[in-house]
Amino acid sequence: MSDSHFDLQQTIAQAKKGQQIAFSLLLDKYWGQVYGFQLKRTENENDAEDITVQTFSKAFDKIQTYDKKYEFGTWLVTISKNLHVDLLRKKKRNILDGKDTSKPEEVNSILDNSPTAEDALITEQNLATLLANIKKLKPHYQQVIQLRFFNEMSYAEIATELNEPINRIKVKLLRAKKLLSEIITDSK
Repeated sequence: MSDSHFDLQQTIAQAKKGQQIAFSLLLDKYWGQVYGFQLKRTENENDAEDITVQTFSKAFDKIQTYDKKYEFGTWLVTISKNLHVDLLRKKKRNILDGKDTSKPEEVNSILDNSPTAEDALITEQNLATLLANIKKLKPHYQQVIQLRFFNEMSYAEIATELNEPINRIKVKLLRAKKLLSEIITDSK
């Protein structure tokens, strides 16, 4: 996506109204920046990806608090850094006292159920080819795609099944659909 076709403040305003396409645009534009930051910090692809998903989940949940006098990318990286620090503190506490310190997260709707371009592309594929392409995704992305599209589970049902916050499920599914769409497009 070129910057000339991307109006950040307009996209953020749309995201604040809950428009899925705005969340997709923000995820596409800033995923690499946040993921790269975490990859340098954690030196582990899985941890970096998990923290990045959590970052977007939290950012989308708290999008109303974003102040446009700050750079949006910097805001995301700050959230990401804080999540990583919290994770390290939690691991340290769990090791020291053996207690589970996880906190329940608020559930806000960040995505609607309207079909996206990725949904349309996924739907029109031959099932055998689609399944082969799904197997190219990382296992946790395969799982959310399976639960959502083949088991026809709601976001809430998937969150319960995987014991994860609903916003994290929504971000994982958004990312999984984008990656699957890229795999399908590249294989044509």
